[in-house]
Amino acid sequence: MKLIDQAHQKAIEVLASCAKPTGFYASGLPGGYEATWARDSMISSLGASLIEEKFQIPFRRSLELLAQNQSKHGQIPNAVGSYNTERRSDVTFNSIDSTLWWIIGLHAYSKTYKDKSILKKHAKHLKAALTWLEYQDPNEDSLLVQQPTMDWQDAFPHKYGRVINTEALYYAVLNLTNQKKKAEKLKKIINGETQKYLSLYDKKLGYYRPWVWKSHGPDQKLKEQEGWFDTTGNLLAILTGLATPKIANSILNYIEKSKINRPYPCKAIWPPIRKGDSEYHKYFEECEAREAYHYLNTGIWPFIGGLYVAALAKTKKFTKAKKELELLAKANLVSKAPIIRNSKTIIPDFYEWLNGKTGRPEGNGIIKTRKNLENFIVFVVFLEETKIFKQDNENKDKQREDVCGS
Repeated sequence: MKLIDQAHQKAIEVLASCAKPTGFYASGLPGGYEATWARDSMISSLGASLIEEKFQIPFRRSLELLAQNQSKHGQIPNAVGSYNTERRSDVTFNSIDSTLWWIIGLHAYSKTYKDKSILKKHAKHLKAALTWLEYQDPNEDSLLVQQPTMDWQDAFPHKYGRVINTEALYYAVLNLTNQKKKAEKLKKIINGETQKYLSLYDKKLGYYRPWVWKSHGPDQKLKEQEGWFDTTGNLLAILTGLATPKIANSILNYIEKSKINRPYPCKAIWPPIRKGDSEYHKYFEECEAREAYHYLNTGIWPFIGGLYVAALAKTKKFTKAKKELELLAKANLVSKAPIIRNSKTIIPDFYEWLNGKTGRPEGNGIIKTRKNLENFIVFVVFLEETKIFKQDNENKDKQREDVCGS
């Protein structure tokens, strides 16, 4: 437990450095991404909210900052802040999951801190956000549809249409906003119980496809879809309750069998997408994911490892969860050589991503990390509070029960 305790304490320090007067930044030190990303701040806040009231203020201010910059159509910004002068804007959009994460964060704040007033305060923002989401359903089938590069995997891999990551988050949102009937309809469609041509679950693969769109030809055999494993999307399906117990076990078995959780949990996708593969696009050459085991192309992202530990706990695989938690702590404490920043010697850790084969840090550390989502892990699993995601548990603390689902 010593390693876990060490990582736990370090995570609190990192998160504290990211807490700014306007909310949570995506990095904690000068020279990093000095802005508030919707998904980063909300996921980090879910974990931060488990430490009593320590981070209540930056959580609330993140919610307020994003709401204040909501578009006239109801979309919550992707990011707010002067992090990129090339974009010539302090507010950027073009993201479908930012709106979803904001709604989840709003309800999590209300439930965790027993503050119903925040729901009243942002009632108009919430209504507008839900309306915007409804307009992302062009087929009127209760499923959201997105364009390429509109979620956290922005540049890689290429996906569009009905995306498992987005559908899982939408399922959570529908339950949180008391749209149970619509949520159940979405669940049945995604799991192939009804309207199978829209389903994302593939029994032969044993997991959810990353995305599907249309089928073509007289026999409908030409399908716009791909079959690589989206680790985040599949784990979110488990945590939100979108996946049935049978599907959840199938997903976890696939992760273990394919060693997606090794050398550390967890690789972003599997298998690697290489040049020449049908899934490979020319523009991949311009990003770090052009190489296998780098970045989103089967690189290890510790925040996904946190989702994995939480999913194991949700499915009552506690022995495995503890083992993976120890590996996760080790992954978060892996470091490169010390660096000098503002006359201070800093040992970088909590890297955004690690090499998927060697486990060595190659992503950005706390100095310039683009996504401090690791904090979510640490506070959810290191404090042994993974039951926050459980829908059927014996958690005595009812106010923290299931922030991501009904």
